[in-house]
Amino acid sequence: MELKQAQEKFISTWGAFGTQWGINRTMAQIHALLLISEEALSAEDIMKKLNVSRGNVNMNVRDLLSWGIVHKVLKFGERKEFFAAEKDIYKTAIQIMKERRKRELGPVLELLEGLKLAEINEQGGDHFNKVVGEIHTFGESTNKMLDKMIKADEHWFTGSLMKFFVKK
Repeated sequence: MELKQAQEKFISTWGAFGTQWGINRTMAQIHALLLISEEALSAEDIMKKLNVSRGNVNMNVRDLLSWGIVHKVLKFGERKEFFAAEKDIYKTAIQIMKERRKRELGPVLELLEGLKLAEINEQGGDHFNKVVGEIHTFGESTNKMLDKMIKADEHWFTGSLMKFFVKK
């Protein structure tokens, strides 16, 4: 397989996976392109390589920047903005975990906490309160586990140890 074919396959597949991870296909494809690019790319470069509109590139790059997995790169003498993805996949995974937790788990826990405090006292309320309480307990446990994983990255020794076991 030639490099260009392999790159196209990677970008296409990463885009398809992205929809499973809760992001749109173009956002995932842009991320994939930036991951495998040796140099930072401009919006125009991304438009040409992926055959997408400027608006689509701008919107999705802005989202990738807000997720913290892509950053701007300044090039001396250039007026254009250039973008590069975080190349350390471990850091990328941790950052995605942080964002998903903030955007998805946090609001669910907030809702469940409010429902748990409401203590529904009508017929069927006991069952409802029990189920909501169990889901809340599970969500809190998940949140604590994610917190430990994220904090492990912040501590040099634990983060290095985790990277050691992840690498071959």
